[in-house]
Amino acid sequence: MNPDKVFHIAVAVITRSDGQALLVRKRGTRAFMQPGGKLEAGEQAADALCRELAEELGLAVEPAELAYLGRYVEAAANEPGYSVVAETFRLVTDAPVAADAEIEEVRWVDPRAADHLVLAPLTRNHFLALCR
Repeated sequence: MNPDKVFHIAVAVITRSDGQALLVRKRGTRAFMQPGGKLEAGEQAADALCRELAEELGLAVEPAELAYLGRYVEAAANEPGYSVVAETFRLVTDAPVAADAEIEEVRWVDPRAADHLVLAPLTRNHFLALCR
């Protein structure tokens, strides 16, 4: 993995109490993925994720509400030739969410039946299984 072609991100595997999983699609892209984004210089992953969830979905979350799931590495969905290193957290919430900032679409899906969607590699290869 070329260190010059790696994005460090924090993402949330978000589910509701009914088992549905939240996926988002960024403006101008096709692949659905977990919400989250890049860490700013010196920012802790949980803090970055809380910032991104507020900006992208209007979801107010404190770091203590997040459960750390681990670090996952995959090909980036929207940047050919790049990889992502994702610090990944779980959140269960029934709070309303709405697309904002660069998010074009939010969708709650059954994690066992999302194969009809174009999915980011991290989502397809790792995260939907974590929702089941």
